[in-house]
Amino acid sequence: MTEDVLIEREGAMGRIRLNRPKAIHALTADMCRAILDALGEWAGDPTLEAVTIDHADGRGFCAGGDIRLIAESSAGDGAAARDFFRVEYGMNHRLFTFAKPIAAFMDGITMGGGVGLSQPANFRIATENTRFAMPETSIGLFPDVGGGWYLSRLTGRMGQFLALTGHRLDGAECLALGLATHYLPAAALPEAKRRIGEAPQAIEAVLADLAVPAPEAAILAHREAIDRLFASDKLEEILDALENDDSDFAREQRKLLATKSPQAMKVSLKLLLDGRAMPTFEDEMRQEFAVACHVVQRPDIVEGVRAVIVDKDHAPRWDPATPEAVSDHLIDRIFAPLSPDDEWNPA
Repeated sequence: MTEDVLIEREGAMGRIRLNRPKAIHALTADMCRAILDALGEWAGDPTLEAVTIDHADGRGFCAGGDIRLIAESSAGDGAAARDFFRVEYGMNHRLFTFAKPIAAFMDGITMGGGVGLSQPANFRIATENTRFAMPETSIGLFPDVGGGWYLSRLTGRMGQFLALTGHRLDGAECLALGLATHYLPAAALPEAKRRIGEAPQAIEAVLADLAVPAPEAAILAHREAIDRLFASDKLEEILDALENDDSDFAREQRKLLATKSPQAMKVSLKLLLDGRAMPTFEDEMRQEFAVACHVVQRPDIVEGVRAVIVDKDHAPRWDPATPEAVSDHLIDRIFAPLSPDDEWNPA
């Protein structure tokens, strides 16, 4: 059992508390495995009524996954990265299919792997501290952990906008878009958790009682522009739409997308296009695993992590370097299914 996640049972309540504050609770394979095992044990326990997921200390809920491990593995044979994705996606799927109520407290940074932890929950609590994003295109990855499922189901073209830009949403915006179910002041969270622990079946009533009106969701002011400018599933057409629009918003997005991995952006658009019609979440995770296995054998993830996390020069040299150079054939190869022996299946 790893100390980086605290698994506790208190009466009829199961508690999962991320406990890796120096890394903003970024998930390791051991953390994912511990959560996966706990959920497996609790699923068949008739005395357990509900589960909460939060973080023990520090300024964020969960900053993502073990990106350094993924990049280091990608520079070699990719085996450790594939092993990480396999267990992380198993955890994501078990959360999604867990039959008992789950409440996830998205207080602070909630990105990447943190999105995968929180979005399957029945109750997703945002606060004034919430900073929610899927920023993977900045490091040559794509919005995985179910991102193809969740983002594709947002209204309009909001999911495509979030996937391409990595835009950070605050708590009020998460509530307005349906990514959160409740908005509570951070100061009310200890009381919410105490009351839920005393009456796990009353989660909805407890949260409704402690919820407060959220501030105005600033992202909604750009909803029409997002739907119009990000209307296409072809990256080049989105870039053209942004180039031909003289608004400050369009200029900002065009400048931002110029820093992202062209390959990652095209992968993200196809992921959401496919995800919208994916029959089950299991099918979604199987495809995302195949895509991840292919992406970690490509150069962009190593270069993206170097530029953003290691050297921090924010000057990545993407390969391919332009959207036009990312061919349809390359995207088809990235989305090719794995062999039956290698593909992902639920734990």
